[in-house]
Amino acid sequence: MTVIQQVSVNRMKIIMFLPLLLLVCSVSADQTETAGHQSCPQDFHAALRELTASLAVQNERITVLQTENQELEAKLESQKTEINQLKQLSEVTQVAFSASLLDQGEGDTGPFNDHTTLVFKHVVTNIGNAYNKNTGIFTAPVRGAYHFDWKVLGRDSTHTGAYLFRNEEIIFLAYESQSSGWPSASNGASLLLEVGDQVTVRLWAGSRTYDNENHQTTFSGHLIFTM
Repeated sequence: MTVIQQVSVNRMKIIMFLPLLLLVCSVSADQTETAGHQSCPQDFHAALRELTASLAVQNERITVLQTENQELEAKLESQKTEINQLKQLSEVTQVAFSASLLDQGEGDTGPFNDHTTLVFKHVVTNIGNAYNKNTGIFTAPVRGAYHFDWKVLGRDSTHTGAYLFRNEEIIFLAYESQSSGWPSASNGASLLLEVGDQVTVRLWAGSRTYDNENHQTTFSGHLIFTM
């Protein structure tokens, strides 16, 4: 039984005692009427005052306990919310992905007239599901420092290259030019990202890149730490 329930029981006992007191007083009055005694009304009023005072104290105590109980429930609810938030944060802080350009087969991508987002379809790791293999876009799920690496390979070409973009901002370029053969370029960068920032690799305008079952044109990234 809780403290509030116990106080309520005590109050009910006091209330139930009043009719009994009246009955006892009535019987006592009948028995002593001939003797001229009139102490029962005085005793009754004194007892009534004591009971009234006791009820007031009990009511005040119940009010205090109810307030404390409400505060405790609110505190417990707040703690549950904090635990859920910490659990969700723990889940989103596990972010890492790695993908190559072609999911199967081999072939060239490009050239294009403008810098074009490469869609890396062969995903080998996507912890946190922050990378979208249908769009080639990585979206930051939490504010923090992230690291990215990308590599492009050209075939029978004089040059190949790709930019790393944060939203619409050029960060770094990986570029290689040679007279013939298979040029390749790679680079890496660590970025501070806000929630919702997007990171992409975009093929250098006018160049092309190649991939096959060896997965040589790649894009990877992971969360270093939250901020």
